[in-house]
Amino acid sequence: MRTKTLKKNKINVVTLGCSKNVYDSEVLMGQLRANNKEVVHEEEGNVVVINTCGFIANAKEESVNTILEFVQKKQEGLVDKVFVTGCLSERYKPDLQKEIPDVDQYFGTTELPGLLKALGADYKHELIGERLTTTPKNYAYLKIAEGCDRPCSFCAIPIMRGKHKSTPMEDLVIEAEKLALNGVKELILIAQDLTYYGLDLYKKRNLAELLEKLIKVEGIEWIRLHYAFPTGFPMDVLDLMNKEPKICNYIDIPLQHIADPILKSMRRGTTKAKTTKLLQDFRAAVPDMAIRTTLIVGYPGETQEDFETLREWVREMRFERLGCFTYSHEENTHAFNLEDDVPEEVKMERANEIMEIQSQISWELNQQKIGKEFNVIIDRKEGTYYVGRTEFDSPDVDNEVLINAEDGYLRTGEFFNVKITAAEDFDLYAEVVK
Repeated sequence: MRTKTLKKNKINVVTLGCSKNVYDSEVLMGQLRANNKEVVHEEEGNVVVINTCGFIANAKEESVNTILEFVQKKQEGLVDKVFVTGCLSERYKPDLQKEIPDVDQYFGTTELPGLLKALGADYKHELIGERLTTTPKNYAYLKIAEGCDRPCSFCAIPIMRGKHKSTPMEDLVIEAEKLALNGVKELILIAQDLTYYGLDLYKKRNLAELLEKLIKVEGIEWIRLHYAFPTGFPMDVLDLMNKEPKICNYIDIPLQHIADPILKSMRRGTTKAKTTKLLQDFRAAVPDMAIRTTLIVGYPGETQEDFETLREWVREMRFERLGCFTYSHEENTHAFNLEDDVPEEVKMERANEIMEIQSQISWELNQQKIGKEFNVIIDRKEGTYYVGRTEFDSPDVDNEVLINAEDGYLRTGEFFNVKITAAEDFDLYAEVVK
């Protein structure tokens, strides 16, 4: 008589969406590893956990398609169980349970203990900063807060992530220290809104004080700021950025639009004049700062005149980095009550026009770098090039510095001084300064 062999579960975590989801997956994997579970990230495994995104239409579609793909594998006997977590699951759990019932269980964004239990693991409260990082070894995301209190009309994040909740400074320092011990040299600070950090815990905006503590962590060389809201920005952060070499002269500040009627309808709490002054203050305080922003075109009621205001402002401001997205009409948001009246093809035309302008600006700014020297960190080797970044560039979204691998060996995760020899609109070519 044959006895059935006991199959050991290997848990495959699949991450979709933004860097906040990457972070959440890493925390989940750290908890599983602490429970002696075998866990992998986007590799083969007989138990699958899909960490979904539910932000805009494209992201939701990708999440649903990924769920269907693994349900199909389950039906074919290639995987045993499929669990779904993250923003899509938080936002649409009843619909998903009805439409895709073959998923074993759905969990929201705050149900990590329940998900762990379903995976045969216990939630360990003592694991401050214990994560299995999935990024290259030299950088890691540090999520300093969860949720958002802003009332932006187009955004579903508060529905999926709840109210703003800062992580205590001492916990973040412990986490940074653990990351540094594992070889991380660059911390990328993320939250739905960095500028709000500390208001709930310390009754004041406390980003600068947090930065002062993080720069003391041995082994951390760069600290980068992502997702700062423009209203109420704590200007003491700029003074620190200017005098402290560990804080990258870089900020990601999603501005979304600039025409006053659209800003008002978006409930952004600012105006064109205030936003322009803020950016001028940024550049006055930190002259060589790289500013990254994101914009939305095709918002309800966006006239040709509104778009032209935005287009000319982009030309005038000459952002170092810029991304442009078409408006996505999201149910349960304030803007969903408005008519989604800009045709899809007009949205695409406007987005393409903005990105063409930005491509030219980026090319011109990059030409100015030729012949100059920069400190770069090497992220990876790709083909015949080592791929690195300057302090003015964040992973995955910004410029990269390409160095010919045939010129000599460079260790990934290390810093090198390089000279820029050529430049395109989004790539720089360089040689190591001997």
